[in-house]
Amino acid sequence: MASVDMDPDVARRLFEEGATLVLLGVPQGTELGIDYKSWKVGPRFRGVKMIPPGLHFLHYSSSNPAHIGGETGPKTSLFLTLKSREILLANWDPKEEDLDFSPSENEEEVSRVRANLRDLDPFLGPYPYEVMRKWVSLTDRLTQDVANQLQPLSGRVCAFCDVIPELQLKHTKDREEQNLPKNDVACQSMKEGLEKLPQMKQREGTELRFSSIPSQTYPPGATPAQITQCSLDLSYALVNLLEKHYKLKPLDVLGELQFAFVCFVIGNVYDGFEHWKRLLALLCRSEDAMRSHKELYLGLIAVLYHQLGEIPPDFFVDIVSQDNFLTSTLQDFFQFAIGPGVDSTLRKRAEKFKVHLTKKFRWDFDADLDDCAPVVVDLPEGVTPE
Repeated sequence: MASVDMDPDVARRLFEEGATLVLLGVPQGTELGIDYKSWKVGPRFRGVKMIPPGLHFLHYSSSNPAHIGGETGPKTSLFLTLKSREILLANWDPKEEDLDFSPSENEEEVSRVRANLRDLDPFLGPYPYEVMRKWVSLTDRLTQDVANQLQPLSGRVCAFCDVIPELQLKHTKDREEQNLPKNDVACQSMKEGLEKLPQMKQREGTELRFSSIPSQTYPPGATPAQITQCSLDLSYALVNLLEKHYKLKPLDVLGELQFAFVCFVIGNVYDGFEHWKRLLALLCRSEDAMRSHKELYLGLIAVLYHQLGEIPPDFFVDIVSQDNFLTSTLQDFFQFAIGPGVDSTLRKRAEKFKVHLTKKFRWDFDADLDDCAPVVVDLPEGVTPE
């Protein structure tokens, strides 16, 4: 880890009040980072010191030695909430290629490390203080409770899903009992080959526990006119999500938006990007909710301001520009934000944000994006147009 230029008073305060991650046995060459910074682990590395109290994102990728390729494995991450002066102790498990935090539960072991902390100090890299402001701006709405609620039960956020076969078919007779094609005959087509592949599912406890975004955007018994309206204005679906997951603290949904963004941008979890898109579309296309949830939407603008400020410019070319998702979603948001009944503060903030994005990314939010195209709405079974 490289040295960090830091104000001496800040350094002293962080050394005295900051938390410490003692990470023993991490192999040299492992890519390891905390929050918005990562390094290649060197031979003297024993952990990270002077960590500001609060929520952090630890991430690491094992790698092969240079003489056998030096490839880096998929990233594993976890959210940690650290207290002032806390010492969190972990040992590297070479079999699992993961950190084992169980030593932190041994009070005697933690006390021993604490007593020898000054001897350990030369082997501890300082927290990358230069990224602290950036990290806080990306997670200011994300609480420990929300992070715990969304993080997999396994405690690990993995870049690639841990999948297992839905059916354990070890023998030919097992496939016959399930009426599946045998594997002892060459495939005659791609379709036949795909049918022979086992159906996979994500290992229980490893999936991210995002809020479920309602697939039905209208209330039971809705008329065709109501269904059409609820398909144009997603407020009914948004309110349902808030009632189900964030009834006591509706603004915590912004923490989920930040959680998904961090999982994707830092943790390399594509499901995080997909959920970020869906949740953002739900928020931006809820016109009625915009009039009744002023603080939520003021917060949304602030969250997006920091998120879009941290994404590399080519990110939009490669991903977000597909189907022009972000510009079309934000175009709806800005259109609703100047509608009747919207709080004047929110309207002004939205107008400033629109100008900022237009200048920064040269996006045209006033372009005609298929305004004349008909809206196709799926009607419930048994409902006919009026």
